[in-house]
Amino acid sequence: MHDLLIRGGMIVDGTGAEAREADVAIVGDRIVEIGDISTSAREEIDARGKLVTPGWVDVHTHYDGQATWDPLLSPSCWHGVTTAVMGNCGVGFAPVHPDRHEWLIGLMEGVEDIPGSALAEGIKWNWETFPEYLDALEKIPRALDIGTQVPHGAVRGYVMGERGAKNEPATADDITQMTAVVREGLEAGALGFSTSRTIYHRAVDGEPVPGTFAADDELLGIASALRDVGHGLFELAPAGVMGEDLAAPDKEIAWMSKVSAMIQRPVTFALIQHDADSKQWKRMLELCDQAEQMGANLVAQVGSRPTMLLMGLQTFHPFSERPSYLALAELPLEQRVNEMRKSEVRQRILSEESPTSEPIVMFINASMHKVFALGDPPDYEPRPEQSIQAQAEREGRSAHEVLYDALLELDGRQLLMFALLGYSDFNLDAVGEMLAHPRSAFGLGDGGAHCGVMCDASMTTYMLTHWVRDRERGSRLPLEWTVKKMTHDTATLFGLNDRGVLAPGYKADLNVIDFQKLRLDLPKLAFDLPAGARRLVQRAQGYDATILSGKVTFRDGESTGALPGRLLRGPQATPRLS
Repeated sequence: MHDLLIRGGMIVDGTGAEAREADVAIVGDRIVEIGDISTSAREEIDARGKLVTPGWVDVHTHYDGQATWDPLLSPSCWHGVTTAVMGNCGVGFAPVHPDRHEWLIGLMEGVEDIPGSALAEGIKWNWETFPEYLDALEKIPRALDIGTQVPHGAVRGYVMGERGAKNEPATADDITQMTAVVREGLEAGALGFSTSRTIYHRAVDGEPVPGTFAADDELLGIASALRDVGHGLFELAPAGVMGEDLAAPDKEIAWMSKVSAMIQRPVTFALIQHDADSKQWKRMLELCDQAEQMGANLVAQVGSRPTMLLMGLQTFHPFSERPSYLALAELPLEQRVNEMRKSEVRQRILSEESPTSEPIVMFINASMHKVFALGDPPDYEPRPEQSIQAQAEREGRSAHEVLYDALLELDGRQLLMFALLGYSDFNLDAVGEMLAHPRSAFGLGDGGAHCGVMCDASMTTYMLTHWVRDRERGSRLPLEWTVKKMTHDTATLFGLNDRGVLAPGYKADLNVIDFQKLRLDLPKLAFDLPAGARRLVQRAQGYDATILSGKVTFRDGESTGALPGRLLRGPQATPRLS
């Protein structure tokens, strides 16, 4: 008798093959049969009229701290993710000397906007070395499988102390020691090594992430650990990724190609369209193609929607520091909205100036043509005429008046999207082209990070709702291809060859999805992090069931209490069928 039988679903198996109706039989943590199955099972799921897919493999998250206290890893768990990879962008929490905990927290808080108070309260620090960190992660039951990478920032701080933290050049001895630390992490089960080279990644003290200016000898030396061990990849946030240096991409591709060819391992990097040169991403992908011809394996990680900041009465907005708003700021939301709707209050707030000139507020004030009301359900591909600036011009009002009124929509729960990156042409055509390119991988959801101003862990769901089903302003993506992009392709990039495909012998990680009812909810504010710290969370509707290792972990978006997830140590072998 089978343990679980999923009956009559439309199987989208992760290989790109045409969807077909079939049953899926599971014994233990493995798929044993797919087809017309007449035998019974201890548990059955009626999937008729539903999609049955592999669980999503999300390779770009920042759950490094949250994984030590949260067995569910929300919000990714609500969006069909069954495997999450963390340790990206050169930041993480191991290795670490006992007197450097606070510094690593400040590094993660500055780069990834995870409240330091939550990290300080939630992390128990029962490790020093990277292998000890893996041992600590392995002891925690969880609803997702997780894997992690060795982060450059932590390694540099561990080996070089303040010299590493301040980005001083590494000596030959420093490089030898760092390489040994990375090799030790890889041998213990790390999936790769990560670094960051963009000046926009800074600790809370304003210092760039350690490794930002690392010379070639340091990068090549550390990368040799991957060659010696024979597994893992090299991940980074490259210089110029946000348009801060238009000359950087060519130089970055050059050294990345050198590294990949030398170690014969993939190098994967973040790629985003930016306004400074809205076509530069095309050149980056062309250079990746050229690098492949020279023996390098460069893979650009791209998301599925704009990189945005979410403004609202529950997050931040251009009026946050104005005196008359500050007088209301601590009121419960409903009461605050009622006060702000009063004409005299509205007039006072609009007439005031902010006492400080925060660069981000100044940037937003000058960019109202890229600010849009998100709506419910959220619209991440709005038309230019929907912008705050365009609406203000049509109505003969100031942009701040329009923005003020938008903040009060949905009883004060409206969010406004400031399309920071990836929206230069006011559509997602560039994003679609990047996703479709054979040298790209789906990623950049940043699950667990940017808690106060972003909520992009739902990009997996958006791939299906928008790109496959709903998009009206351009071409859509085929269902079977899209599922493969989020499962087989991401899994194999990181050497996780036992998952991402529905076939006998593969790991029984699946989603059962009511495709027509699948939708994203509007993000909302929660105070559920340790120390009561806040974050934006976003749920979805339409995931009937998520299954990990043959156990139903979520039904209709709610946890069943099953926690079969485990720590992944190193690459996972492709199943061999008997």
